[in-house]
Amino acid sequence: MNIHGKDIKIFSGNSHRELAEKIAEKLGIPLGIATVGKFSDGEIQVNIGEVVRGSDVFVIQSTCNPVNDNIMELLIMIDALKRASAGRITAVIPYFGYARQDRKAKARDPISAKLVANLITVAGADRVLTMDLHVPQIQGFFDIPVDHLLGVPLLAAYIKERFSNIDELVVVSPDVGGVTRARKLAERLDVPIAIIDKRRPKANVCEILNIIGDVKGRKAIIIDDLIDTAGTIVNAASALIDAGAEEVYACGTHGVLSGPAIERIKNSLLKQLILLNTIPLTEEKRIDKIVSISVADIFAEAIERIYEDISISSLFT
Repeated sequence: MNIHGKDIKIFSGNSHRELAEKIAEKLGIPLGIATVGKFSDGEIQVNIGEVVRGSDVFVIQSTCNPVNDNIMELLIMIDALKRASAGRITAVIPYFGYARQDRKAKARDPISAKLVANLITVAGADRVLTMDLHVPQIQGFFDIPVDHLLGVPLLAAYIKERFSNIDELVVVSPDVGGVTRARKLAERLDVPIAIIDKRRPKANVCEILNIIGDVKGRKAIIIDDLIDTAGTIVNAASALIDAGAEEVYACGTHGVLSGPAIERIKNSLLKQLILLNTIPLTEEKRIDKIVSISVADIFAEAIERIYEDISISSLFT
């Protein structure tokens, strides 16, 4: 795609420059010139190296590990662009960190997702473009427009190519809260769903209780929005095999893959883990069981439509 006419600029922080470069390449424009580094004491230092006055500016930054550094980079870049008189600033956040802290689970808990939304707005962003928020209601935390892309269509397209016989599949939700996501994938593939009833005694620890649905003799595909320590999908894979599933696969939008995740996946009964590249897959995480699918095309299409001020609602489905 090549864009002509109004002035558009794409900038990137340090969190996922590879994805930003691919998006810019799809759009047929170079990445904007910016230096994003640190002072010796650790403070973020940003310098925008070109004129942005009146421009439609998109800042691409996943707020993944190191989460706090990447959030500060995003905020300071937005502030720098605002003070340089950019016409409109869109924060393109393929992975929105702190999204799991979206409510008060117990007394005196913060709602950190709302806090981060406030910070992005106050920094000067005019709109946000993101993908697969932990819960869609986080869109309401922002007082600016939010375009919320879905990863399911990309995952469904890969699965259709990957499996010659779709009829042998069953889509599995790893918990009751993920049923809507599992149903959307199952509808696209036209296959049944199953649900894992689990209990989580504490954060990053889960206990499988029961499987609702028939998985016997089928190839099970677990779907989740993000894979963090991988405990849920690894335990689910074992439970599904015990319940008679022939093979178990997993897929998710955001590969956080922190702590023991890679070791767990290596040693698990999972045949394959399919991830979108909203978060960079570092060298030590690139193992044979993990497949990465690019989101560059859909983000480039969304950016072009926002720039052209035309509807992007078709991209939500």
